[in-house]
Parts: sequence; structure tokens; C-alpha cells
Amino acid sequence: MRRFGTQGPVNPEQHYVVPRTEELTEFIKRVKEGRYIVIFAPRQTGKTTFFYAAMDILASEAPTYLPIHLDFEAYKNLAPSDFYSNLTEDIREEIENIYYKRGEEPFETLRDFLENTTLTDNVSMLRGFKALARVLENQQVVLLIDEFDGIPPAIVNDFLYALRRIYISRTSPRCPHSLGIVGVKSIAQLNYDRSVSPFNIHDDFALSNFTLAQVQELFGQYTAEVGQAFAPEVTEAIHKQTGGQPFLVNRFAQILTEELDIPKTETLTLAHFSAAHIQLMDESNTHLTHLTTNIRRNPRFENFLMRIALYEEGVPFNLRNELVNELATYGVLARGTDRMCKIANPIYLHCILQAFKPVVNGLENDYFPEDTDEFQYLTDTGQIHMERLLDNFRDFIARAGFRILQVPETPQEFIGQHLLFAYLEQFVTSMNGTMYMEVPTGRGRMDLIILHNQRKYIVETKIWRGERGYAAQKQQLAAYLSTEGVTEGYYVVFDHREAPEPRTETETINGLTIRSYVIPVVQERPSKK
Repeated sequence: MRRFGTQGPVNPEQHYVVPRTEELTEFIKRVKEGRYIVIFAPRQTGKTTFFYAAMDILASEAPTYLPIHLDFEAYKNLAPSDFYSNLTEDIREEIENIYYKRGEEPFETLRDFLENTTLTDNVSMLRGFKALARVLENQQVVLLIDEFDGIPPAIVNDFLYALRRIYISRTSPRCPHSLGIVGVKSIAQLNYDRSVSPFNIHDDFALSNFTLAQVQELFGQYTAEVGQAFAPEVTEAIHKQTGGQPFLVNRFAQILTEELDIPKTETLTLAHFSAAHIQLMDESNTHLTHLTTNIRRNPRFENFLMRIALYEEGVPFNLRNELVNELATYGVLARGTDRMCKIANPIYLHCILQAFKPVVNGLENDYFPEDTDEFQYLTDTGQIHMERLLDNFRDFIARAGFRILQVPETPQEFIGQHLLFAYLEQFVTSMNGTMYMEVPTGRGRMDLIILHNQRKYIVETKIWRGERGYAAQKQQLAAYLSTEGVTEGYYVVFDHREAPEPRTETETINGLTIRSYVIPVVQERPSKK
């Protein structure tokens, strides 16, 4: 039986696979046109899987195309001579393997060429490819280079200049006829000497995350084989939470179908989704570990990311900006429909808040009044009494006063959201529920979704930006509640003005109940005078 794959490239024989038919069709079209193509995207987005699928398509059209697959991952620290020596061996082995898979032996002229040709630098590579074109006669060489970032920095420019010279030459047939480069960094980022790009002839190719339709198709393959269905709302929730990021989609499905011991006769429900979400967020998988490692690389990232997530003004998605470019390379940022930066998906936002949240904020023991416990915030039927819970948070902020300014390593402008996140997370965890972020993931609002005892609660937070925005956001929250099938919602606004106006009010908007809070945030510690 096939499974959902998260370790390396996936293949249709062992794994459920999103076919990416449209993307492959376009890629193969460009290959046949002789384009030199560059795919760069964050790790674990399916680039290598995509390349293997493209190679299989090209190989099926043999003997017209000779797809040679190379991988530079282990080459970064090699001296130039060692790099070209290994490149020679890789090309030789790849060609021999192609003929072996065809059930053929390399013809004598080709065998002599492979045995007697050694690449030593970029110039010998130029001549070697010209000679290979003459030997192969009617076959078109397609060079596919994976993990291109691993190329030794000392040779990257000369290597790319050589490929550019091949591309613009009038020699026919051109060898390689087409080229595919895949890596995490773009060619511009690999231009180490800061000169004009030596590879200005390349054709960028976007490999996007999975669409909702593709996730539905992926899960449908599992249902067709096993019989266990994903409830439609589960598929939608997984797509929303992951933003279609391939590793996260497959990891979610892997947990649901292999690790939670759910009987195969049961439909996978939101309760199962909640359990899988808890496991995913609690585990130390390599993908989320890389995420947190990357966002800690630069001390400027914290304030920058929190501003993107929580400030309504937004930050333009400008790849010429160093911070935007680096975070986009890591896959943390994406371009929103409004051309502003957004956190790529809610799971990443959750991880970012957890990464920058102090382990101990010093106020945990003050969340609830003395001689009380969390259970008084449950109804007689075991549901969360959200109004009472948020009333207490409002009162906690007032009780804490200037002490919220002493929370370590937390920018003052984000302290309200940090404390609400920590407060609700502690409560929800103690009640065996789950809390996660929901779209949208930026432009001044953060939506917290709580699942507990088969019920969903929605809490939206914002920073005060005026009376008009306050009123408009309540209307938007009501519309959002309607799409989620929830009749009550909660709206928490943090007021950082010098003369804040605290409010607590309950309104009915379009038949839905909105409980709103405007909570003042202390600006400074009072004087001792």
C-alpha cells in the first residue's frame, strides 16, 4: 500500500503524489524549445520530485532526448579541479544508466568518448559538450542540475558563463539543448562577486504550493485505495493551515493515516484534525526546525516579522529589500494579493510566535485571580465560557499594569498579542483543546481558532487604528463567522494610545453575536515621585 511521503523525493509506486500535470506540461514545453530554465524555491517544496517526473517524461520519448540528472549537494567544499573531475564521472554514469534502462549498450563512438574525456575547467567543459553533441548525432541532451546551491563559490561565475556561451552560440546541435537548474537560492543570489549576472539568459519557472484542488486530489488517491475519507472541512482546514506547502500537507496526512491509530472505517473529522495539529506543532520535525533556525539568523527578523503579522499598514513585498529577499528565500514570506508581505501560512505564523515568545513571561501565576482555577471557565456542559475567559484576560491586563512592560525579549508594541496568545494557549492546552492560527496571516489582524469538545471558537485580535477601522473589522469578523458556520465571535483590540478608551460591548451583526474588547496597554512605568 502506498503512503504519504515526507522523506525525500516521492514516487507514484510508493507514495501518493500530486501529479502537477499543468506545471510539467509547461516545463516540458520549455525544454523542447531549448530554454535554459531555473527553478528556485524553499526546501521541501517538491522541486526534486518535480525534476524526476520531468526526467521520466523525457526518457519516455527516447531516443530523442538524453536527460542527464546531476546533483551538486555534496560539492560545495571541493576544489575546482575536484569539482570538474566529479562532474565528468557523474555525466559518464548518467549516460551509461540511461542506456542501461533502455536495455541498450552505448555505441562504440560514445563509449570511447566517455572513457577518454575528462573535464578540468569551464573551458574544457565547453569543448566537451561540443564533442558530445557530435557523438550523439540525433539525440538532444537535457541537463537537469539539482541542489545547484552546492556549486563551489569559486567557480560559479565561470561555470554559468560557459553555459551562457553555449546557449547563445550558433553551433547546431546545441549541447546541452536545454538546461534545468533547481536550488533554494536564485541565480542572482549566487552571483558571489556582485558583478552583472553571468546567466541573464535564464527562464524563471515558478513551482507553487499545492492548490486546494491538488490537496483534494492527493487525499482522494488515499481514499480510493483504502476507503477512508477525509471530511471536506478537514481537507480545507489542512490546506488553510499549511498554505498548500507540500511537506506540511503530506505530514498532516501521514499523522492522520498512520500515527493516530484511527480505524480505517472512520471518516477523518475535525476532531482528528485537531489531534494531528497538536502533534505536528509539538514535534521536532526537520521542516519546522529549519524554519525556526532561519528566522533566528538575523536579530532584525523578529520585529520585522511581527510588524508584517500584526500591523495594518503592511510591508511591500519588495525582493530588493534584504530582509524580504532572505525571508522569501527561506519560504517564510510570500507575496499577498495586495502586493504586500504575508507570512506564508498559519502554521509558520504559529511557529514564529512560539519562537519569539519568552519561555516564561513572569506573569503566568497572575492570569487567574487567587483561589480560582481554569475549570470555572467551562460551562455546565463542558464548553468553554469564552466571554468569562476573555473578561478575565481584560482584567488580568489591568491587574498586571506596568509589569507587562517587563516581559523579557518582547517588543512593547506587540506585548498585548503576545500575552493573549500565551494566556489562551496555556488555558486551551490545560483543557485538552487545540489553538491555531487562521487566514489571513497579516495586515494587522491575527485570528485565533480554538477547537475544544467538538466546538469552534474564533478570536480576532488587532491593534487600535481608529474608530472607522474598529467598526469595519467587526463587520468583516461577522462575515468570517458566517463562512465558518459559527454564531459567536470575539474581537480583542489593543489600544496603545496615551489616552485609551477601554470598552467591552456585545452586539448582534447580521444575526451573529460579536463580543468586543478594547484593552488599554500601559505606555510606561509610573514615576516613583
